[in-house]
Amino acid sequence: MLASQGNNIPRKPRVLLAASGSVAAIKFGNLCHSFSEWAEVKAVATQASMHFIDKAALPKDVPLYTDEEEWSSWSKIGDNVLHIELRRWADVLIIAPLSANTLGKIAGGLCDNLLTCIVRAWDYSKPLFVAPAMNTFMWTNPFTERHLMSIDELGISLIPPVTKRLACGDYGNGAMAEPSLIYSTVRIFFESRGQQVAGSNNS
Repeated sequence: MLASQGNNIPRKPRVLLAASGSVAAIKFGNLCHSFSEWAEVKAVATQASMHFIDKAALPKDVPLYTDEEEWSSWSKIGDNVLHIELRRWADVLIIAPLSANTLGKIAGGLCDNLLTCIVRAWDYSKPLFVAPAMNTFMWTNPFTERHLMSIDELGISLIPPVTKRLACGDYGNGAMAEPSLIYSTVRIFFESRGQQVAGSNNS
C-alpha cells in the first residue's frame, strides 16, 4: 500500500495496464482481473489490440481508454490532456502484450497514439514493465535486440516471453508471459520497493 499525499492513510497502488496489437491481447481481461483484486486499475488499448480484446471480459470497475478518448476528451485550450493525466495518475505502467511494432515505436521515441504518448511523457522514476509477444522470427530479428537495448537504457523492466506453441502454429520463443507471472512480478517489485515509489505519485 502507498501513503496518500498529505496524510498517512494507505491507498491501493495505481496500476495502468496497456495492451498493444498482438494476439496475446486476448489475455488482457485476465490480466486486468488479476491486478484489480490488489490495485486500482485503469486500462489503455491501442486500436490494433482491440481486434483481440473482449471488452465484456474486462472488470466492470476498470475504465478502458483508447485513441478515441484521447481525442474526444479535448476540445479547447485548458482542457486536460488524457495521456498526461494518466501519466500523472499511475504509480506503474505495464504494457502486456508489447508488440514488435510498439516496441519499435518506444525505442525510437515515436508517439502517434495514446499508449506511446503516455510512454513518451512517462516519469522514469516510476516503474514501467513490458511483456513482449510476437512470432519467434520477429523476436530473434536483429532489430528486436537493438530495441530492447534502447528501452533497457531507459530503465524499462522486461518480463521476457516464453517458448511454446504460438498462435500462428509455430513453436518457439515469443509468447507473452502468463498473466499470473506478470502480476506476481509487478506485485513483488512493488511490495519490496513501495515506499520508494510512493513519493513520486501525483494525486
